[in-house]
Amino acid sequence: MARLIPPTREALDPAQQAVWDRIASGARGGVGGPFTALISSPDLCSRVEQLGVFIRYECSVPMRLRELAILCVGEHWKAAYEWYAHAPIAAKQGVPEAVIQAIGSGAAAIPFDAEPDRVVVGFVRELLRTGQVGEAAYTAAKALLGEKGTVELTGLVGYYSLLAMQLNVFQVAPSPPFTAPWA
Repeated sequence: MARLIPPTREALDPAQQAVWDRIASGARGGVGGPFTALISSPDLCSRVEQLGVFIRYECSVPMRLRELAILCVGEHWKAAYEWYAHAPIAAKQGVPEAVIQAIGSGAAAIPFDAEPDRVVVGFVRELLRTGQVGEAAYTAAKALLGEKGTVELTGLVGYYSLLAMQLNVFQVAPSPPFTAPWA
């Protein structure tokens, strides 16, 4: 972290420690990545983390598709830590390495092996690129995920964009020798 001193629990005030403890004992199992910056504001950190628990672990979008969407957000914002954390999860969810690399390089042509992957990547990339989603991408996403899932996918894009901005502004990066695919 070039802009903030990496926090330790002991150096935090009581409000920060309470948030730290909740994060460390929850689904994430520790405090890392964007939460090392967010902990500076325990109120914001707490609220962001709780939204993240829902988005990452509980929303109705299937995990493989969530991870594809997160990769699109990470590539769009060039958030290396986001990519570092989620590319291995996408691979474990069965996303082919060629798809992961194509997304990471910003390629227009992606060798999808599954139609749901194409639908989600198209929706997310269009949303990030234009701030809107046209009728074709919306209809495809709604047919795949339903209304609830499409709302949750849109929320996921917003949530991970927020995290990417925190990562980028505070220069939270993975340890060397990691290199992002767009570097």
